[in-house]
Amino acid sequence: MSDGDHLLIPFAASGEPGCRETLQGLSLPHLERLAARLAPDDAEPGDERSFSMPYERVLARECGLAAPDGLLPFAAWEMRQGGRDPGIAGWAWVTPCHWRVGTDHVFMLHPQDLQLDAQESQALLAAMQPYFEQDGIRLAYEAPTRWLAEGELFAKLPCASLDRVVGRVIDPWMPRGDAGKPLRRLQQEMQMLLYTHAVNEERTRGGQLPVNSFWVSGNGALPEGAARTPRGGMRLTNSLRDAALLRDWRAWAAAWQQLDERECARLERALDQGLSVAITLCGDRSARTWRSGGAGWRRRITSVFSRRRTADLLADL
Repeated sequence: MSDGDHLLIPFAASGEPGCRETLQGLSLPHLERLAARLAPDDAEPGDERSFSMPYERVLARECGLAAPDGLLPFAAWEMRQGGRDPGIAGWAWVTPCHWRVGTDHVFMLHPQDLQLDAQESQALLAAMQPYFEQDGIRLAYEAPTRWLAEGELFAKLPCASLDRVVGRVIDPWMPRGDAGKPLRRLQQEMQMLLYTHAVNEERTRGGQLPVNSFWVSGNGALPEGAARTPRGGMRLTNSLRDAALLRDWRAWAAAWQQLDERECARLERALDQGLSVAITLCGDRSARTWRSGGAGWRRRITSVFSRRRTADLLADL
């Protein structure tokens, strides 16, 4: 632990009304004590309209993946983590998904609601691949709801994070302008193709949701000098992600309490042992970091009187 221990927590809070209400009754004593003992450090400002999530911006910075909003190359970065060379090409994740069409909007469900299996996913990929190839895009299967895509388009077209779109109306997050026309057209073509696909017909007969579109995320080209792992001992936890995306705030609160009892308590113990500790909390809009080091005895004394409630710590994220 010579590089320290830095915990990155996405979905620590949300601007959703249900989350705001839940926060008022949420108690995270280990987090409260940590924040009181650590010194405020980096802030990652932003707003809920950015294509990239705050936690993605923080992680990208710590991995040397500097890029414009919507072009953080996590697909290429994860390839290299897995021992594959992405080169300088544009890569992206393609997620098969279900769009629920209303009278005046289109809403994306969580991919896990599809309960898509490998055989179904591979059959759909095989049917869709020729259309992607016409636009210079190669598809490869990775998991039922994650395909890997390579194409020049992904090196320069900003795309919204999947975590921005799940459980929301998709209109504000669609690829924009003339540069986004090929992808928007491809999405329309896939909706027509998938409408009568045998996999979907079988799924519908069985009471399952059909796959009727796809989403692109994690796109970009890996820059030179990108690190294989985050600096400073940073670890990302996704404990809160699914509950937050599903807007299940009771489950989110329970997951937060488990995270507090395990990870935040562990950081407290590391701090007691004199080790370097940091924690970054990320919401829909921004991220905030607290770090140890240089606090001294005055900080330990004042921390007794400066402890903030959980709701106050998380309110501005």
